[in-house]
Amino acid sequence: MTQTQVIVSPEKFQNAEQMWFWFLHSRGMRNNNFMHIHGLPTRRPCEILDVETLITKLYLSGKLTDEQLCVMKKFGDKRRAPHQHIWAENRATHQWEIAMNVLSVAAKQRGWIE
Repeated sequence: MTQTQVIVSPEKFQNAEQMWFWFLHSRGMRNNNFMHIHGLPTRRPCEILDVETLITKLYLSGKLTDEQLCVMKKFGDKRRAPHQHIWAENRATHQWEIAMNVLSVAAKQRGWIE
């Protein structure tokens, strides 16, 4: 009897925000030695290390700043983007939008975003 192998094509991200939230969530699970047990996880066109490498390259090339990375991490951990109508988050909103645009362009070039 032959075994059938299920091949699942990778699902691209809808935008840079979705990719960033997936990256932080997946990295956190990996760091906590969490194993996915129920069902098959959604297959993505890139690995966690690929996104980490991309972020590092964008930072080292000067396309992402320290402030933008801090905003990305802070709000990524909250699993939400900063809100422009919350006064304390107004500046963070601007930095977030710039960072997501930079990340979006780079990820689209690699075929990770639709």
